[in-house]
Amino acid sequence: MGNLDSNMNTQQLSLAIIQPTSTNNTAENVELLHQSISQIDSSISLISLPECANFIEKNPLRSKAQSRTEAEDLYLQACKEIAKTRQCWIHIGSLVIADKTSSKAANRAFILSPQGEITARYDKCHLFDVDLPDGTRYRESDNFIAGTSPTIAETPWGKLGLSICFDMRFPSLYQHYRRAGVNLIFIPAAFTVPTGKAHWESLLRARAIETQSYVIAAAQVGKHADGRETYGHSMVINPWGEIIAQLGEQPDLLICELDMQKVQDVRNAVPLRAFDD
Repeated sequence: MGNLDSNMNTQQLSLAIIQPTSTNNTAENVELLHQSISQIDSSISLISLPECANFIEKNPLRSKAQSRTEAEDLYLQACKEIAKTRQCWIHIGSLVIADKTSSKAANRAFILSPQGEITARYDKCHLFDVDLPDGTRYRESDNFIAGTSPTIAETPWGKLGLSICFDMRFPSLYQHYRRAGVNLIFIPAAFTVPTGKAHWESLLRARAIETQSYVIAAAQVGKHADGRETYGHSMVINPWGEIIAQLGEQPDLLICELDMQKVQDVRNAVPLRAFDD
């Protein structure tokens, strides 16, 4: 992967989270992305985006023009150019990407370096198949293939662990990341409103406390073209389980500074690794 930007301050991380209401049109979402990027100061080192950033569609396979390969996806190419132009890291919470090995799509996260290169990919392992009390029905497995393994990315601030939305309900994934020495964990989402109100904050704080890592949770928000409504409330939680920044229920930007020394301070105070096998 080459030089991990040794000129960066590895003890302080300047972070921006973009919380959009993505549409079912990739070109429109690229335009929304550029509008948000224009409001972010050039000093920001890492930009994080939510799940399904390129488009949200109840049946993403209905239009092959939407579910593109990595090489064809307009949103991914735009993010690569932004990373190079701004010389920053970008976490794409996930994109709906055509899978070459099946008739379905992948729900795939990416880490981009300041050179615009993909340094890590992660496919959502736990797919959301559920019938909600309000009659809402989701079957991600109808449209997506499931990922098979965790993914860790190397950055100037240490190791990053990747996950997506429904993954957050499965602690074993995050215990893997803790044992691997991950410092930051991404949990981007397009969380429904009922489950968001009930569980979003509690689950995110639990994942931060048990891993003693920063949790960065970029979220979709608002009513989308397919009729679903997402909860928003993007947030950043420190390794002690404290919310240090969060957004509400409108499209917005979150900007904050992360003190990476906090990770080691918490691990020294509560030495969980002493009990690892």
